[in-house]
Amino acid sequence: MTTGPTRHHDHGGLPGVVTDEAFWDERYRSSGPLWSGRPNPHLVSEASELAPGTALDVGCGEGADAIWLAERGWRVTAVDFSSVALDRGAARASELGGDVAAHITWVHADLTEWVPPASSFDLVSVQFMHLPRDQREPLQRRLAAAVARGGTLLVVGHHPSDLQTTVKRPVGPDRYFTASNVAALLPSDQWMTLVDEARARISEDPDGHAVTVHDALLRAQRTS
Repeated sequence: MTTGPTRHHDHGGLPGVVTDEAFWDERYRSSGPLWSGRPNPHLVSEASELAPGTALDVGCGEGADAIWLAERGWRVTAVDFSSVALDRGAARASELGGDVAAHITWVHADLTEWVPPASSFDLVSVQFMHLPRDQREPLQRRLAAAVARGGTLLVVGHHPSDLQTTVKRPVGPDRYFTASNVAALLPSDQWMTLVDEARARISEDPDGHAVTVHDALLRAQRTS
């Protein structure tokens, strides 16, 4: 399910985050690569030192994060509800060689309904998943439940403060969250928060001006 800038940071003027599968299939089909093809930088910064295991890439889009993980030995389940995006990701993985392709399982699913297997992943990565709160928080709880003991939950999203900038963002303030909002969903006796911050970076607004924006970043480890 593609509900954010899955493999690139900014939304290219989308008026809102559309969660209709046909919309996203057509958006992918009507262009070349939709995202940058590079892994999300917060995944790189937070997961580079983790020992490879099983990973869940949530809203994988064209697969840049899944491929980056697979290249480092992770066994990745990559989930999206655009079959066009999944086909592109699988094709790219195949181009890179059998080892990469063999390490990724591509899953077509609607994440607002999909329930991942419990306690099954050493890493669950959720990059820019901007759903309305009544869908987002149940999803975040389900994804947290999918993390194995000792595993990592990594959640990244546009910080609510971005709405005060000139950078284009999807409409609807309830689609935004802080890292602390996500941490509050995790049972304190089962989780240890390692990173809880609004991490600054430079983006560009529609007029080409450099703007400081912030990403909500939560990295937590399941302890029991």
